[in-house]
Amino acid sequence: MGFCYQKNFFNPTLPVDEAQFWALVKATKWNEAIDKFRETGDQKLKRGLPAFIFQATFDETESKKGVVGAWRKQSATRLTGLVVMDIDHVDDPKAVFDSWHGSHGWSRILLVYITPSGKGLKVVFKADPKDGNLIDNQHAMAKVLGVEVDESCKDASRMSFICKESDILYMDKELFTYENKEFSERYTALYRDGHSQGSKEDLLGTDFTDLHGCNNSAGDNKSSVSQNESRVNPCQEKEFKGIPYSEIIDEWWKRNGGVPQEGERNVKLYQLAVNLRAICDNNKALLLQVMPRLGLDEQELQSIVESACKETPKGISKPMREIIGMNNSVAVADDEMARWLWDWGIKIEELAEYFPLIKDICNGLKRNQYVAALFVAGGLLMTLMTRCTYRFYHRPQELRRLNNSTFIIGDPAVGKSFATRLYKQLSAPIVKADEVGKDAINAYREQMRTKGANKEKPKKPKVVVRIHPARTSNAQFIQDMVNAVETVDGQPMQLHMLTFDTELDNTLALQKGGAYIDKQALELKAFHNEEDGQFYANIDSVVQNFSVIWNFIYTGTPLALKKKVNEQNFGTGLATRLTCIPLPECEYEMLDWEESLDLDSDERLKEWAFKLDRMKGELSVKKIVRELYDWTARRMEDAKENDSRADLMLLKRCAYHGLNFSVPFIAMRHWDQLKQDGEFYCGEFETDEVDWRLAELLVNIQYACQRHFFGAMAEAYFDNKQRDASVNIRRNQKTIEGFNRLPNEFTIDDVSRCFNLNPDPARVKINRLQRDHLVEKIGEIKENGTTKNKFRKIGMISC
Repeated sequence: MGFCYQKNFFNPTLPVDEAQFWALVKATKWNEAIDKFRETGDQKLKRGLPAFIFQATFDETESKKGVVGAWRKQSATRLTGLVVMDIDHVDDPKAVFDSWHGSHGWSRILLVYITPSGKGLKVVFKADPKDGNLIDNQHAMAKVLGVEVDESCKDASRMSFICKESDILYMDKELFTYENKEFSERYTALYRDGHSQGSKEDLLGTDFTDLHGCNNSAGDNKSSVSQNESRVNPCQEKEFKGIPYSEIIDEWWKRNGGVPQEGERNVKLYQLAVNLRAICDNNKALLLQVMPRLGLDEQELQSIVESACKETPKGISKPMREIIGMNNSVAVADDEMARWLWDWGIKIEELAEYFPLIKDICNGLKRNQYVAALFVAGGLLMTLMTRCTYRFYHRPQELRRLNNSTFIIGDPAVGKSFATRLYKQLSAPIVKADEVGKDAINAYREQMRTKGANKEKPKKPKVVVRIHPARTSNAQFIQDMVNAVETVDGQPMQLHMLTFDTELDNTLALQKGGAYIDKQALELKAFHNEEDGQFYANIDSVVQNFSVIWNFIYTGTPLALKKKVNEQNFGTGLATRLTCIPLPECEYEMLDWEESLDLDSDERLKEWAFKLDRMKGELSVKKIVRELYDWTARRMEDAKENDSRADLMLLKRCAYHGLNFSVPFIAMRHWDQLKQDGEFYCGEFETDEVDWRLAELLVNIQYACQRHFFGAMAEAYFDNKQRDASVNIRRNQKTIEGFNRLPNEFTIDDVSRCFNLNPDPARVKINRLQRDHLVEKIGEIKENGTTKNKFRKIGMISC
């Protein structure tokens, strides 16, 4: 039968064979995470580990999002006959293990390993139906080994975080094939109903509905729950973000002095209730259901819950956030980003019906790679539109250019090669134009070699070369940038330089020394085309001022990005100028087998590249700019509610990114509206709601990716700044938490309650949510003679 594992809380379980087991415990990634956890105690590192579920496998069920898989649900349990026992708070696990050899129960043990904390032991052994169910077997084995058992392992769906190979103290290969049908047939049905406390022979056949208080009988409940039981076992295991409340409560007791004993139960249960209610949606009934009894009757527990819920809601507390793997940072977790990449991919696929070139851009890629492809293509396409300008809501008197500084970030061998394909096709017009300039420069240098010693020195030609590799000296780059000028509508216009490199690590190495050193000043000024200059003594260096007109696109690893942007240099502002898009991790999948070449797709990309290279003039995007202004205003209100200057910092330039990357696709959609002026097409067209849908998606993606890559750094930046000023500000993500608390269908009263707002601000909040396409009005209802609007959630907050 075997057992299973779960990569994280957001994935279904998968079966484990011997090869998979060793692959997990030997993986460098997880070994390093365990070492870091032992060093720092950061619970997020432990929560990010894969975990084995030895006690059970699971039938296929649907997740809350409708995804079918073997989800870790108590109600879908199939017991394997294996039992897991936790021994915590062990200073010398190896010595404890050595003391067990030769003990009476040794023949039943199949696996012993040191837990990720380094201060505990995990024991996996064969169940004996005569001893009872899982927790009964644990107590029996604990008695044999002379240790105390951790009660939290009594649920069949309980996870056991993986270990390092070097921490495995004992293994019997029977672990991978063992099955105990007698035990499974005897207890599986009970665990599916949520009954996991000690059973023994005298409890088999008992009416568990009455025994466990599901009929709300306080007397029965009190008589059946022991003083030392850490939590109630409801008829169906409840979860928060995939984590059973029972596990959350167990971890809470571990962090707060253990399960309270008589004399301290009321105070500690009240503290627990105050901290649990935020993740129970302030729902008293749910809170009462998941709260442990600890020997109290229903009336006593209800009084504790009532008192806890009378306090003003303050969001999820810091200790509770740490337990459930959340924190107060604006940063977006890896698991959230992985889900969003799929969701955004679906939306991009839908928009491709209106913007057909997207299909060619994403050709051959998976949905969760569409975002990266769209931004690479957008960066190249806007560079082709270098002769175009637009006006923004900030200083509208200035004509602005289409600028991008794009990083595609992913682990090695996750499929970044698509960027090279897009570069080859979409940069074709610039490459072709550069050939003339490169030929002239090479001819000049050849003449210098043959005639340079004579008085007939050839005159250096003034040419236009716009594409520059990472290995370009600063002097050459600046000279070519100044030379790249063309007359457009009677006015000189500097054309964009372009750099593309598939190895950000290589680019950083080149910029450490020599003539390539330190292009950071140019990178910072490129986004807004700010003015720079040079005044060197070198005779070959021209004294001049210039505007930095430069777009660059790199693919690289997370390690390279950390070298580029880190806490030490975060204050430079480079992070908010960057468009950083993540690529998903490789999920042990082969590339699709490609039988035929799709040359037509490449030709369509190249065809549009040459068209956009012929555009000029001011773009008529005022409607999109207005929408982006409103979008930014709504996000600023969210940041104000959350009291988060980090959010505010990461938000400020997002509208530029949303506009710049969407404009090329909008221009292609309205190509038939463009007027032709000789060989050029003028940038005048009328935008509509579909165009805004694309711009809105892209600006949302930019904001979420900013928070994913730089959220923690932004928080640290302001935390350090405030600490230096001896000011301590507490921040909570009230907007996201309030929205998550809202029921699927709600009225203004629910908004007032969930966001802790008075009626007038609640109406403003509803209006913002409607404008962001997160909720919609579905009708009206009458309550106490008053007619109220009824709304429904239709989206999720990703930023």
